[in-house]
Amino acid sequence: MKIHNVDLTISAVSAKQYPDTGFPEIAFVGRSNVGKSSLINRLIDRKAMARTSSVPGKTQTLNFYILEDMLYFVDVPGYGFAKVSKADRAKFAAMIEEYLTTRKQLHGAVLLVDARHEPSEDDVSMYQYLKYFHIKTLVVGTKVDKTSRAKRNQVIRTIKQTLDLNQTDDLILFSAETGEGKPQVWKWLEQTAGIEEAD
Repeated sequence: MKIHNVDLTISAVSAKQYPDTGFPEIAFVGRSNVGKSSLINRLIDRKAMARTSSVPGKTQTLNFYILEDMLYFVDVPGYGFAKVSKADRAKFAAMIEEYLTTRKQLHGAVLLVDARHEPSEDDVSMYQYLKYFHIKTLVVGTKVDKTSRAKRNQVIRTIKQTLDLNQTDDLILFSAETGEGKPQVWKWLEQTAGIEEAD
């Protein structure tokens, strides 16, 4: 999908701030610094629409990006960053839970895990959480350009086994550097959101 128009509509912290357009939404979730913003930027062919940072925990709101006046990407605060205070972690958790469990426009979630490492306990918990609430999920293994091609099958096996990936969910390896996996991610997004490709 080629994106011509994209805007950050709002950075929300509660349901009363969510957009009221009714467009389908896809949430992007993952631990801090896993590459959510980099994935979003690569998907929409922008260098800095979603704010990237080398400092984990930078995203602290639900950032709603409207694409082509038909679809929202929702960048969710990262989890698992120890230097965020307990109070802030609790606040983020409540904000994320409110969105994931109450938002009718949410069509699916993209769960990002670092392809270089076995998924963390937090990754496993988030996947189980998404499954508990019957949210359609795509698992994306990020930073795959930093793994050797000879190890790709092992990377896939490790992620699937650790998450106990269910047969209805897909796993795609992705690189924000090279664009590997981008067409496959977009295909999933379009099918899940029920949108037609924009020219």
